[in-house]
Amino acid sequence: MEQVSTWKAHGGTQGVYTHESSETGTTMTFSVYVPDHAPGARLPVLWYLSGLTCTHANVTEKGEYRAACAEHGIIFVAPDTSPRGDGLPDDEAYDFGKGAGFYVDAVQAPWAVNYRMRSYIEVELPALVAHHFPVDMGRQGITGHSMGGHGALTIALRNPGRFRSTSAFAPIVSPLNCPWGEKALGGYLGPDRATWRAYDACALIEDGARLPDLLIDQGEADGFLADQLKTNLLAEACAKAGQPATIRMQPGYDHSYYFISSFLPEHVAWHAARLKA
Repeated sequence: MEQVSTWKAHGGTQGVYTHESSETGTTMTFSVYVPDHAPGARLPVLWYLSGLTCTHANVTEKGEYRAACAEHGIIFVAPDTSPRGDGLPDDEAYDFGKGAGFYVDAVQAPWAVNYRMRSYIEVELPALVAHHFPVDMGRQGITGHSMGGHGALTIALRNPGRFRSTSAFAPIVSPLNCPWGEKALGGYLGPDRATWRAYDACALIEDGARLPDLLIDQGEADGFLADQLKTNLLAEACAKAGQPATIRMQPGYDHSYYFISSFLPEHVAWHAARLKA
């Protein structure tokens, strides 16, 4: 692992780092905020997964999470959304290929070699972060936005007991039932829709996966709500399955970081209450 840059912020350290990933076969970049803490202390960690077209930098620069993380003593980790580099397979559209890894392990050529973001986020990056930063891996939370909200929900649902807290901003709740999801899962996984269910939060809940509770914020003025995000499907799946969930529709808010930054400090506090319990 190499340090790219660090800044002091709210008494702690915001850093950007790179490493050579064995899962993606590329150099990967991620950011970590470590609040000020007592020597030798191990702190809870909150993972934030970003959306389509984004890198680690979007939330790092626009998320406004550091004051809350400093107040509550939470380490904040923001990975990239896909492998990067020349020579990788890509797509001309914004919603597939680079910047659109969808947090899956691809099995279709030519994507299968490098597009392994599920294993990268679930296995490789946590091991790296645990080795280099003062995290308490027994106290993990996960959140994300849009495609990253999909990632946060599905990763938490597939790994029961790993995350004490799970939340999301404007998540893609059912890739089985939206154009973004059909393109991504079809392209990365192939035509057998049964294999897609492991990457669909609503399907996972229908199939018996559960979380202790769940917090979702969704802007009512989000232009992607009706066709892509379909928050109502998650509300229906949770109600039918008895999955505890607080789903808040926020009037006037869209899909942007103006929306995310308005509620991210509150999410940090919500996670902190569960990570410190």
